[in-house]
Amino acid sequence: MKKDIHPAYYPNATIQCACGKTYHVGSAKKETEVEICASCHPFYTGKEKLIDTAGRVEKFRAKQKRVSVKK
Repeated sequence: MKKDIHPAYYPNATIQCACGKTYHVGSAKKETEVEICASCHPFYTGKEKLIDTAGRVEKFRAKQKRVSVKK
């Protein structure tokens, strides 16, 4: 590596998730805050979280039902 062109490397940087989980990883930033991680993401947990605004989810599910009935 060339000298004096790379950012400082923190081998024990902290990643803090909104759910409360904390990870320690190597990074160029000492501390980072994220909104979602593997501990709270629906894909990894298997739990579905829906944030529905203006009934969009219900409209979509109704469309799915109508299409599945026609098949």
